[in-house]
Amino acid sequence: MSALTFALGLTLMHFLWQGLLIGGVTALALALMRNTRAEHRYLLACSALMACLCWPALDLFQRLGGSSADVGADFTMIRLAAQTITGAGEPFDLRGSLRGIVGVWALCAAALALRMAFGLLWIERAARQDAPCHRADRVRWESSLARLALRFGVTRTVRLRIVDTLASPVTAGWWRPVVLVPASLVSGMPPELLGALLAHEMAHIKHHDYLINLLQNVIEAVLFYHPAVWWISHRIRIERELMADDLAARTLGEPRRLALALSELEKRQFSTHHLAQAANGGNLMERIQRLMRPAPRALNWKATIPMLGLALACMTIYAEAVAADKVAGKKTKAHAYLNSCAKPAWPDGAIKRSEQGSVTLGFEVGADEKLKHSKVLKSSGFTDLDEAARLAIAKCTFKAATQAGKPVASQLKVQYVWSLE
Repeated sequence: MSALTFALGLTLMHFLWQGLLIGGVTALALALMRNTRAEHRYLLACSALMACLCWPALDLFQRLGGSSADVGADFTMIRLAAQTITGAGEPFDLRGSLRGIVGVWALCAAALALRMAFGLLWIERAARQDAPCHRADRVRWESSLARLALRFGVTRTVRLRIVDTLASPVTAGWWRPVVLVPASLVSGMPPELLGALLAHEMAHIKHHDYLINLLQNVIEAVLFYHPAVWWISHRIRIERELMADDLAARTLGEPRRLALALSELEKRQFSTHHLAQAANGGNLMERIQRLMRPAPRALNWKATIPMLGLALACMTIYAEAVAADKVAGKKTKAHAYLNSCAKPAWPDGAIKRSEQGSVTLGFEVGADEKLKHSKVLKSSGFTDLDEAARLAIAKCTFKAATQAGKPVASQLKVQYVWSLE
């Protein structure tokens, strides 16, 4: 398995709890901000979605640039957190599953990217179409769109296209924006109401919503597997439509006219394209009521309880992961119980021959706390003294080293000093 695949798999796994944490915090913040301006909630939701992208991207960068020991500890953290939460052994072979996880993720992300590409091609083709229309009507609506651009402070040229296959005005493009107007609305909707819908589309152009929506779709394609991403993205679309309604209503000075236009639009059969900004986005009835009778929104405690539960679950998972990380990094060294070690006996004749010196032994203490083998690392210069030291260390009782709370084998060294003084 390549280092990139391993690091990417860990990053995708970690985003499961990271996304839950971001989603829970966002839900609580939006509930507290329910009566603030739509642009404030929109900014919060956009920031949360960017956090969903930047947090795992930063994690992946650090894993690719970190040492293998850091990546291994990160892997151990996930495994121990899963064991702690489930209360059982490792639920599945995580290391062996990472390649499959990354493979399935790549295929799904590629499919969503292709879907996005086809959607952009559809919008581009629709922008090139222009249904037959009476010249006087075309000139009138092009002039109306130009005047709206001046009122909204939009300096770019906004093009107008009349399309047969749409039922609601749609805005596409960023550098060269175009408003696609259904031919059925041009011929069947009162001009003042259609003008209000065009004001709503001009608000999208003013806020550069098309460009932001493209980035939003990219994040959805990359992090498609997490429900928090889709929920945050859905809230962005809701707040975006409310924000466009507010700007259009303020600019026109007639919230009622925009509400009537949305009401007329609701009576018609329509469909919303995912990659374009359409006037029929969001909950039309809620938008109409908001424009006609703006009132403080009460906190729905039934909806808040799941939010609090989600936030608590996120914090619990995070705490378990941090605790597992600390356990994974905790190590203890092996040691001998000194009171169990007998004093080494001088070999026969060593004293008579005045043999003395120091010997350094290396040995292994197994996970079962038994001495496995020993060897002379530095001799005293006398074979009898070296062998006496080996016999002495074999009589000791040991405490095994531990890692992540489990006993492991380890190497130790000890020095015996033979001195006649």
